[in-house]
Amino acid sequence: MRMTVIGCGHLGAAHAASMAEIGHEVIGVDIDPGRVAVLRSGRAWFHEPELDEMLARHVAGGRLRFTTSFAEAGAFGETHFLGVATPGMADRDDYDLSQVWAAVSALAPHLRRPCLIVGKSTVSVGTTAAVQELARELAPAGQGVEVAWNPEFLREGHAVADTLRPDRIVAGVTSAAAEERLREVYRPITDAGVPLIFTDPATCELVKGAANAFLATKISFINAVADLCEAAGADVAQLADAIGLDPRIGRAFLDAGIGYGGGCLPKDTRAFAARAGQLGAESAVGLLTAVDRINAGRRQRVVEAVRKACGGDLSGKKVALWGAAFKVGTDDIRDSPALDVAVRLHAQGVAVTVYDPMALDNARAAHPEIGYAADAPAAAAGADALVVVTAWPEFRAVDPVAIGAAVAERVVIDARGALDEPRWLDADWTLHRIGRG
Repeated sequence: MRMTVIGCGHLGAAHAASMAEIGHEVIGVDIDPGRVAVLRSGRAWFHEPELDEMLARHVAGGRLRFTTSFAEAGAFGETHFLGVATPGMADRDDYDLSQVWAAVSALAPHLRRPCLIVGKSTVSVGTTAAVQELARELAPAGQGVEVAWNPEFLREGHAVADTLRPDRIVAGVTSAAAEERLREVYRPITDAGVPLIFTDPATCELVKGAANAFLATKISFINAVADLCEAAGADVAQLADAIGLDPRIGRAFLDAGIGYGGGCLPKDTRAFAARAGQLGAESAVGLLTAVDRINAGRRQRVVEAVRKACGGDLSGKKVALWGAAFKVGTDDIRDSPALDVAVRLHAQGVAVTVYDPMALDNARAAHPEIGYAADAPAAAAGADALVVVTAWPEFRAVDPVAIGAAVAERVVIDARGALDEPRWLDADWTLHRIGRG
């Protein structure tokens, strides 16, 4: 099929390359000429495993190309995916849909034949209908333009796998024709056994927000229990292992520590709660407000753990932070709990040195006031405390004896459960762990 993907960020670039991978002819569209130039060279402008290889293969093969021209896209595609960003609003808890409206407004005047617009971006319930109304108003094809929604469920660091081998595909449609079109789009994936679920648009729009709100709830739940474990002298990791064996609960997302961050879970949970409030679903508002409040408090909880480990006084202390990305496998620092802890410590007069194997350049650009090091041992040199705030595998592989020779004090706060505890204890470190008495 001939299709376009509007917006070539983390979502759009991965979707465009993946659609080419399963056999479609694809044009990716972005308004940033620099971004388009990088993608035309066969690589992404951000880090995502497997993506560069797919881009190089299909750009070279001619199945995938990139442009800034909406006219070219409109003339080419019979299916148009919207993959633009929908960040949180600066002044309230809701999605900023300005990029959605701008993309539709730029594309629709070039739609001269019947086609399907498919939203991939995370949006509030009711958006599909509003987008369809705008598209039909602006498009020469008029009523021949239909809009469906098909939210992404991508994890950064796994975007290619989650597109080509997802656990489910969900689409909100209003006609049999739209359903059949999407069946054809995804047939190579569904033929491999991936479920394809069709709903009405409102249900589909709520699915993505509900999924992320539930994951956020699991994380905040185990973090609240972590505080109880510390007070009781219990071990939250063992507790999570035990309850996680119950198939109704599951072990995933039950790792206590610094809490969630990134470009999705925080804004999606808040926007979901805000929309629930607008619709009068107050019980959902109360639950998700508590989830967000618990999560927000975890960062200061780590700062206080550092203060306690340093004898109650942070003034004049030197602290090494291992981690800056909001999670492993990405260079993304959006709403990063790790970097937020670094900023909070710096604001209290701590000399902070950060190391991250992938996100160092992004962190330095966002917060030049903080110190940075080229590797983990360099960051730890002379430190009064070491704090692990992103669970990179290389941190677990570090030799605690060698690091112990470089620091001022053998004190480590493992805020991610990332370290091999016996090795660090055997190397005469004082180890502070979140949620363990």
